[in-house]
Amino acid sequence: MIWRLILDHVVKQFGDKKVLQGAGFTFQKGNIYGLLGRNGAGKTTLFNCLSGETKMDEGKALLEENGQTRELREQDIGYVYSLPILPEFLTGYEFVRFFMDINRDKVQPNQSIDEYFEIMSIAKEDRHRLIKGYSHGMKNKLQMLLFLITKPPVILLDEPLTSFDVIVALEMKNLLRGMKQDHILIFSTHILQLASDLCDELVVLNNGRLSSVPSDLLRSPEFERSVIELLKDEGHAEDA
Repeated sequence: MIWRLILDHVVKQFGDKKVLQGAGFTFQKGNIYGLLGRNGAGKTTLFNCLSGETKMDEGKALLEENGQTRELREQDIGYVYSLPILPEFLTGYEFVRFFMDINRDKVQPNQSIDEYFEIMSIAKEDRHRLIKGYSHGMKNKLQMLLFLITKPPVILLDEPLTSFDVIVALEMKNLLRGMKQDHILIFSTHILQLASDLCDELVVLNNGRLSSVPSDLLRSPEFERSVIELLKDEGHAEDA
């Protein structure tokens, strides 16, 4: 299956503030994309528009499957929130079992709950604890586990690695690298080193529009300076 996510002139404004001003870009399966932008640039707004939580004022998001293009649907999106939204009155095991039951048609044959927990390196004793007692990082891992089960074409990650310690962050980076062959992965981050280390391509949200950082700059000494200059340009435009 070949997937492409096509954003076509996406516009969103709140009152007099136009956050997205005709954003357009094409994302492809097999790549990890880092979405960079200053605070308030509209990264979360863009994610919310794609997930269907916020309605676009103009434009559209399309999913191309093996050459056939259609409107992006909510079920095409997996959204890993920066502040996880989970039923904290359940244990991790109870929640995943419930999630697998209601998504029975998407579960891989012969894949058990415990095997999914093993993939995420969630210890046996933690699986049967209330989610309420999980750390922020553990809750993010549980969110990620859900998308290993349902395998949506597009996964959006809002600052996904900032709450992890060094070892868990490395585990998650390796997991994302393994998942990219089956998904379009887009994550927002403000950490340039993480972006350059993990991403195949960087996209800057600048003055409400999306632009790609040239791939030859991604591993070059000029990388940080180039991105900072782009983000400075955005700040100047906002001050104008």
